[in-house]
Amino acid sequence: MTQTAIRFFGLGLGPGHPDYMTVRARKVLETADRLAHFCKRGKRGNARTIADAIVGAEPEREIALVYPVTTEIPADHPDYAATLKPFYEAAAAQLLAETEAGRTVALLCEGDPFFYGSFMHLWWRLKDKVPTEVVPAVSGMSGAWTRAGAPITWGDDVLTVVPGTLPETELTRRLSGTDAAVVMKLGRNLPKVRRALASAGLLERAIYVERATMAEEQIIPLHDLPDTMEAPYFSLIIVPGQGRRV
Repeated sequence: MTQTAIRFFGLGLGPGHPDYMTVRARKVLETADRLAHFCKRGKRGNARTIADAIVGAEPEREIALVYPVTTEIPADHPDYAATLKPFYEAAAAQLLAETEAGRTVALLCEGDPFFYGSFMHLWWRLKDKVPTEVVPAVSGMSGAWTRAGAPITWGDDVLTVVPGTLPETELTRRLSGTDAAVVMKLGRNLPKVRRALASAGLLERAIYVERATMAEEQIIPLHDLPDTMEAPYFSLIIVPGQGRRV
């Protein structure tokens, strides 16, 4: 039986440093006909920046998928979904047309494609229309706890991953019932996340990690950060577990 040729790739590029990219990801990156990436208007995408060490600027291969909105509208506001849905529909149609013309398309993803990734919005629209492969990657949180020298779970520790966009009461509830935690999507939510961690009794263990594995990396105990600070996109908080050790 002849295997159907893959035309669409969700390409996980890892936490930031190109050395953490998988062999499979690098192979696809070097050979795909088109390299698609999400970005803000007027800026290069984060995933495309990670790929710079492997592939330079190649305008004939690149497809920039420019978000119509990022943080200007709260994610729980009806206008957010109303704005992004047609954008994802149009992006899926554009990439599908490329594959139907016989070209292979790699959609570049920072971290792992199936972990809080915009890629997933195109994946479920295209997976039944075009032969697809998702290339997994080292996640940003794995890069963060490794670079921080903070084993995240010991023995029977339970790890909880939460987005900082949750209401403060819900963050506190979920953090109060876990042994170890990773808090994603910080940004302007950082002060709220700090309060929730304090309420859950986890503030002293919490570590802020920004741009893990990258040249601009910062690893700081959370209680040492300014109370009113906002965090950039590539940032998260880890709370290592304290479970069974022998």
